[in-house]
Amino acid sequence: MLIKKSVILLGILATLFFFVLPIAKLLHLSIGAETGFSLDHYTELLKQNRFWNTLQNTFIMVIASTLLSLVLGIVAAWIMAYTNIKYKKVLHLLILLSFVLPSYVLTLSWSSFMGSQGLMASFLHLFHSGAQPWSMYSMGGIIFVMGIHHFPLVYLFTVNVLKRIPRDLEWAAKASGAGRIKNFIKITFPLALPGLTAGGLLVFLASLDNFGIPSFLGTPVNISVLSTLIYEEIISFGPSAFARGASLSVILSIIAIFGTLLQWLSVRKSKSDDTARLDNQPRYNLGKHRLWLSLLIWISLIFITIVPLFSMISLSLKRAYGRPLNMTNLTFENYKYILFNNPKIWQSIQNSLLLALGTLIVCLVIGSLFAYVRVRKPSKLIKATELAISIPYTLPGIVFALSMILVWMEPIPGWNPGIYGTTTILFIAYVCRFLILQIRAGVTAFMQVDASMEEAARISGASPWRKWVFILLPLLLPGLLSGAILVFLTALTELTVSALLYSSRSQTIGVAIFSFEQAGDTLHSTALSSLIVFLIFIGASLLHLVQKIFSHKGVHE
Repeated sequence: MLIKKSVILLGILATLFFFVLPIAKLLHLSIGAETGFSLDHYTELLKQNRFWNTLQNTFIMVIASTLLSLVLGIVAAWIMAYTNIKYKKVLHLLILLSFVLPSYVLTLSWSSFMGSQGLMASFLHLFHSGAQPWSMYSMGGIIFVMGIHHFPLVYLFTVNVLKRIPRDLEWAAKASGAGRIKNFIKITFPLALPGLTAGGLLVFLASLDNFGIPSFLGTPVNISVLSTLIYEEIISFGPSAFARGASLSVILSIIAIFGTLLQWLSVRKSKSDDTARLDNQPRYNLGKHRLWLSLLIWISLIFITIVPLFSMISLSLKRAYGRPLNMTNLTFENYKYILFNNPKIWQSIQNSLLLALGTLIVCLVIGSLFAYVRVRKPSKLIKATELAISIPYTLPGIVFALSMILVWMEPIPGWNPGIYGTTTILFIAYVCRFLILQIRAGVTAFMQVDASMEEAARISGASPWRKWVFILLPLLLPGLLSGAILVFLTALTELTVSALLYSSRSQTIGVAIFSFEQAGDTLHSTALSSLIVFLIFIGASLLHLVQKIFSHKGVHE
């Protein structure tokens, strides 16, 4: 009993220190003053035209990109759920690809594709030598890339909701004389609204949190949003830089928390209909339109992701930036440079791989154990702990990074552990931020295993060790590994948190690409981004292989 109480107390203290204290420090700094508490930092911000311009830019970017994601996501979900279009599994993967790619990689792909040396420029020059593509370095470019990056979230939330809508209702409306459009407006859309709202709000939060797209496309042309303004304030190292950054962070956090609450309510409402059976059979036969619609969808999805990726990779193979890609200008020197000739870049790759692997291991162990307790022994304390653990992921990454700086500069009054700017603080930040991903995957996995199996093992005399090794883990491993690989890939490609916490010795892959872009070194940034794409495909292939092995094992058993 004493050991149990000690473990609970230790868990509570760890949760408060790692997940709650950083936010408390951030809030305290934003309202702290020599005379006590003050709102001076906020009033100073409200007087600045730059703050209001940034706030306006933020809302324009977030709302417009969310609307674009909603339109693309709804169309994709309706086609995949209701039509008899061919090769749905491959199309599903193509739809997800634009979200699986890190936002800064997708940004570099599109800036390469639409740049003066890109494929679009070469195509336009066939018609007019002076024609120039649309510049991605604009508010429109940011909105477009943000929209196509996040629309798979709307698709994922909507496609199963559509499949659960009883087709009897649609048949009844059709029998009453309603056409396809009226049927969609009167029946399908209202019933799918909870899923659409949940997906739209998730896109809103993801856009609010995104640092890579506006920093790559907006900063060069002086377009600021809240996430990039916080970054600029912190790196300015002025006398009140941290306090101003903290005040901006609190404002951004309030918007994010409000959106999270709305999103949680929407998800809760959409899950009320989860008991309905999934109907995977097509409801609309495309008939003679099947060929051209399939062709249109394939071309659109390839154009969104594959073509820009190809453009980025082709740019990374150029010897000289201003010349066309031909045999005399084709080289692998850019890859040789980042892998072998630049020790800092190789160190960045090693740092990212070690950080991602370490984060995977810690999150897999702690997250799986917590998920087990969360499912098998639920309590108000466990739910409160889960809520606290979700805070670092709920808050925008740039906000959480600042809160980590404030805590670890002096976690205990008078003691500075000296880990700021090292891989240690990055490791702590990654574990705190991504632990909730493993917990959610673990909860899903444990809920699919009946508790009676554990009871049968206990009655049969199996020890806790044998119960886990021979009964639970074989059943849980596919779900747990799915969460773990998601944590690994997210940590491997992370940029937002690392941008504030790194130093020259702890630079990561994302920061290295960011530094190359800031320096105007496009050839090396595209080469390193292409390498990331290769690593992501390896990770995804390993995940698919593991799931396939365990699914076959489950069938044979």
